[in-house]
Amino acid sequence: MKLLLDECIDRRLSREFPGYEVKTVPQMGWSGVKNGKLLALAEAEFDIFITVDRNLSFQQNLPQFDIAVIVLQAPSNRLADLKPLAHQVLAILGIVAKGQATVVSI
Repeated sequence: MKLLLDECIDRRLSREFPGYEVKTVPQMGWSGVKNGKLLALAEAEFDIFITVDRNLSFQQNLPQFDIAVIVLQAPSNRLADLKPLAHQVLAILGIVAKGQATVVSI
């Protein structure tokens, strides 16, 4: 399973997902690409897109994309605030649905 971390998420969060192939938007050369185009690029190569953008599901028609979206809700996008959510993300990776956003929060 391949995971893509949005550019506003610290790349070091990828260490919290052992056994998964994790890339970041900047690693893919997609920095600055906006949501709709980013999801279109991501669906071709990834299974799950992880972001902190709470508005993504309202701004995009997610069912048209063949990728699951996980939205992390934490006090900030600092690594220290996002790391505690990693175990919840790991628990749902196998059940999140493509074309939908799943919110993970403390």
